[in-house]
Amino acid sequence: MKTKPTYLTISGIERLRTQLNELTTVRRPELARRLRTAIQMGDLSENADYITTKEEQAFLEGKILEIEEMLRSAVVISENPDLHEVSIGATVTIIEDSAPPEKYTLVGPAEANPASGRISLLGKRVGDTAIAKTPSGDMKLKIVSIT
Repeated sequence: MKTKPTYLTISGIERLRTQLNELTTVRRPELARRLRTAIQMGDLSENADYITTKEEQAFLEGKILEIEEMLRSAVVISENPDLHEVSIGATVTIIEDSAPPEKYTLVGPAEANPASGRISLLGKRVGDTAIAKTPSGDMKLKIVSIT
């Protein structure tokens, strides 16, 4: 099965590498030490620290695998935007319903974080309307300009 590409900027790749390094060189050994200590306490079936640490370890290993896959499938995106169509690295001005215009930097879906001013609207053009899925519901966005 072919893996879908993960579109990332150079800075996005660096952030993932830094996070992966932290997880594998700091958090993983820390959890291993906690597990050894919990195991030495005896009966594992009623050892809350052991159970909690095993759950944390499973989550950590899943996150490591996810980041490794993102890096393996990474497609570096240019930060030299085409100003006619929304492309990675461009700054786009959008209007949500009757709210004042807001500016965002365009990134791939893996790096999207509206709270940090980073969204993904790949393939859209000035004047297009896009629906953004958010935890609080769908948002209707109109693209006003690309710079």
